[in-house]
Amino acid sequence: MLKSKNKFPLLQIALDFTETERAMKVAIEAVKEGVEWVEAGTPLIKSEGIGVVRALKKEFPNKTVIADMKIMDTGRFEAEMAFKSGADVVVVMGAASDSTIREAVEASVNYGGKVMVDLMENFASAERAIEVEKLGVHYIGVHIPIDNQMKGKTDFSLIRQISESVDIPVAAAGGINSENIVEAVNSGASILIVGGAITKSVNVEESVKNIYKALKDKVSIKTDLYKRASLDGIDALFKKISTSNLTDAMHRQGWVRGVVPILKDNCKISGKAVTVRTYPGDWAKPVEAIDIADENSVIIIDAGGVAPAVWGELATCSAITKKVAGVVIYGGVRDVEAIRRLNYPIFATLICPEASEPKGFGEINVPIRIGNQTIYPNDWILGDSDGVAVVSQDRVVETVNRAMDVLERENRIRKEIQDGGTLSSVANLLKWEKIK
Repeated sequence: MLKSKNKFPLLQIALDFTETERAMKVAIEAVKEGVEWVEAGTPLIKSEGIGVVRALKKEFPNKTVIADMKIMDTGRFEAEMAFKSGADVVVVMGAASDSTIREAVEASVNYGGKVMVDLMENFASAERAIEVEKLGVHYIGVHIPIDNQMKGKTDFSLIRQISESVDIPVAAAGGINSENIVEAVNSGASILIVGGAITKSVNVEESVKNIYKALKDKVSIKTDLYKRASLDGIDALFKKISTSNLTDAMHRQGWVRGVVPILKDNCKISGKAVTVRTYPGDWAKPVEAIDIADENSVIIIDAGGVAPAVWGELATCSAITKKVAGVVIYGGVRDVEAIRRLNYPIFATLICPEASEPKGFGEINVPIRIGNQTIYPNDWILGDSDGVAVVSQDRVVETVNRAMDVLERENRIRKEIQDGGTLSSVANLLKWEKIK
């Protein structure tokens, strides 16, 4: 492990909520387990105003309170607001001008506070870290933006470069959890800024304990949540999320209208699409698609959304033999009782006993448009009890990671409801209703 610039790495909690009450509850639980620094996250300050910094300092007078202002201009003016409100540390962006950073540093001298410069995106470099250190800042923050985390990017190599280039403590933020926090410290981070791995947890105290255990024992403690995957890990995430999570992550898009599950249970499917366009009453291409489908793929058939059936028991047996994950039919299916006995997940527009004929019209692995969605070969399909959703192969990593974020946030909300809240109160609906 690299030598830390502090006696022991510090744990900072990033309270990226939009409601003071929810943020405070999590902060109290986290501080109880030893969290040293408490951050008023940017969304919280934007939502609740600078008064939230004052509230945190009043609640935690002996803790270091950080105001993540993300200052880009008027450095002295904005830094003064935060320091006067009780902030011990104010955050200025590395993309700000040297004059803005210098003004914030001068304000820190007047008010006995400190300045952290947040290096992000194009300004995240060892060169910029050296420059801002010369301006008198007290800490360097290296930030992996949330939008980049959703693309599966969590890399601590820049932490190492910067920590080796400056003499002031370096903070690491972005996707840190009990699995990778030791890696962050080994890369030279002295301040570990943890957000979702604590704030979205249903058991904040246990999450903090796991993080401290990882730091103390210098081990990686596995977590199934609060981490983002690259393309290689996407299949595992699909098995955790729901179609509701996925469509939420796509801003209420992606739902394939008109198809519903045939099975009442065990109808979860996910995989890359093998697309089929066939004519109503022609089952040739749907069956031929089984032969070319890869294991764990999903056959998705455009049969016009009408009868007669283009799929039945025998096709299902063939799909099971080829280990096809499931079938989506914008059209009819029959032999449903037998398919349910086989426990094979199929989604269809309708059920009917009438069979079609193998005429051979249509195409395989071409773009199709069904239920208001255009689906291309190798797009990703997710189906469950709520229906079917599709996500473009070009956006699958980011979208599924965002769906995991939706799942994690809902876990926390569910816990707050179980603790006696209501959905309306937890979500603070009255505050966020659109002004008419």
